[in-house]
Amino acid sequence: MTGRPDGAGGAPQRWNSEWRVGSGLLLAGEERRPAGLPDEAIGTHVLLVANRRRGGSVDWSPPGGVVDHGETLLDALTREVIEETGLQVDEWSALCYGVRVDFPERAMTLKVEVYRALSWHGEMAFSDPDGIVDDARFVAFDEVDGLVAAAPPWVREPLGDWLLTWLTGEEDEVPAVHGFVARKHGISALPKEWLVERAGRLPSE
Repeated sequence: MTGRPDGAGGAPQRWNSEWRVGSGLLLAGEERRPAGLPDEAIGTHVLLVANRRRGGSVDWSPPGGVVDHGETLLDALTREVIEETGLQVDEWSALCYGVRVDFPERAMTLKVEVYRALSWHGEMAFSDPDGIVDDARFVAFDEVDGLVAAAPPWVREPLGDWLLTWLTGEEDEVPAVHGFVARKHGISALPKEWLVERAGRLPSE
């Protein structure tokens, strides 16, 4: 997911001290191919992209990015998936989960909405205009934790929670909103809070 306010990568567009991001979950079967998977099938692999940061470090996350001015979130997410992976999503699910990250020292908030692709087509290709994503792969669920270990906690923890509920068939009827507070003392020591509100849309929209 490109354009996160983590001090690396491209600088996303910002207004009213709020960044809106769409993130996509593309699931595939054991063949690790993004084709022919019916909506009701249980996927065993999820698509992750490699985000190459300044200094050469890499972290992995689901594809997605910042909503440009005048775009709807799902239009932005569809565009970002094409740019980062070459895959064209034809239909998205309802909201799977949301993430809110408050940055007190920067007086800003990151709001992420995560959706599952119901159908898509195409071949893998990379044409990210931000020059961040240069690899992508379908990863077995039991390998996700190791691959996303370097990603910020607001990426890896909600993703891990959702994959577990997907495997057990216990998705929440009301999507969870995961809340974090990011301070300057470092990602490894980020204090975390779970927002009390659990709604079908992120707070303050």
